[in-house]
Amino acid sequence: MSTNLALTQLLDPVYLLTESWLKNAVLPAILVIVFIETGLLFPLLPGDSLLFTGGLLAAQDNPPVSIWVLVPAVTFVAFAGDQCGYWIGRAIGPAIFRKEDTRFFKKSYVTETHEFFEKHGPKTIILARFVPIVRTFMPVLAGVSKMDYRKYVAFDIVGAVLWGGGVTVLGYFLGGVDFIRDHVEAIFLLIVFVSILPGIVAVAKKLMNRGAEEPAVIEPELTASANETTR
Repeated sequence: MSTNLALTQLLDPVYLLTESWLKNAVLPAILVIVFIETGLLFPLLPGDSLLFTGGLLAAQDNPPVSIWVLVPAVTFVAFAGDQCGYWIGRAIGPAIFRKEDTRFFKKSYVTETHEFFEKHGPKTIILARFVPIVRTFMPVLAGVSKMDYRKYVAFDIVGAVLWGGGVTVLGYFLGGVDFIRDHVEAIFLLIVFVSILPGIVAVAKKLMNRGAEEPAVIEPELTASANETTR
């Protein structure tokens, strides 16, 4: 019971920033949590809701942190965390390539991931920011697959600004709206889903077309076999 309570409190940004001992160090607390989640492979921390709450607190009459300090600081730390994750991935990449294929790991997985990032990387890096757990491991996968670093940095900056700065600013202006405050993570997941929906539809159409084409190829063969049997 005590473990569950501790985990619940850890995932509750309002408790962390207003009731725990961290209330006396709101800015450092937010920055440390953001860096750990994005750069040190520890996904079980509040992300979107933490930034939203930080913006909400900055909008108070006597704010524990200024929005003019919080936004650039969070944006920078979010970027730095992802860079740390990327280079962790680059560091363990060679060891992965030397690892023999097993039932659960094949070197081709890394190659395919590299090709995926080369084709879809920019969009993936940005959208991953808004998906819990995914934003923790996506930089590592980018590093393991040796995604072009200049391309990665460029779009990681965009992601850090949109997520780190954008979510904080939303909290600053919309934190007083109960529905948005209570469903902030669900809202961002919905936005991500809508963003990738065209890709899902395209893949579904391709699979449906492939299924429709297969009978057309098989049917002449069956007809020819039937004619030979009749003869």
